[in-house]
Amino acid sequence: MEVIKTAIDGLYIIEPRVFSDSRGYFFESFSQREFDEKIHPITFVQDNESMSGYGVMRGLHFQRPPFTQSKIVRCVKGAVLDVAVDIRKGSPTYGQHVAVELSEDNHRQFFISKGFAHGFAVLSETAIFQYKCDEFYHPEADGGISILDDSLGIDWRIPTDKVILSDKDTRHPLLRDFDSPFHCHLD
Repeated sequence: MEVIKTAIDGLYIIEPRVFSDSRGYFFESFSQREFDEKIHPITFVQDNESMSGYGVMRGLHFQRPPFTQSKIVRCVKGAVLDVAVDIRKGSPTYGQHVAVELSEDNHRQFFISKGFAHGFAVLSETAIFQYKCDEFYHPEADGGISILDDSLGIDWRIPTDKVILSDKDTRHPLLRDFDSPFHCHLD
């Protein structure tokens, strides 16, 4: 697997080595050994999957301490625009984001460290989205910031009249009204 550092520390794009022939393709979607060597040691405890239609936007979500999560996400059918926003107080990139298109064609994955809000928009007719988490889901620790916060400068590539949000995702605060529970520890 190739690991691509992004402009924000703690966010990595992972490109697996894909072997294709007349039968189709094969790739290793996750290797604990390679991940530990190329990014950092981690133990994933839960895998999740969602299916959504065009225009669905989910996020921007996180779990509050002490139940913070790191994630590896990927789209196994269709295509999504996946986004992580730095919400670590004191970070030089606080409020900035990285956006990556993940699709069944590019097989890319996105690793998101603790201290980021995460969300995605479905760009294809349907999308099946999978992610590995290093902490179990704790509903009492749910948090979020508004996925439609214009101050974040995210081009979701979905026309406003086509956006589909859950009721919960319409109630998250804007970044300027948000008191982050995360702190940046610069070495």
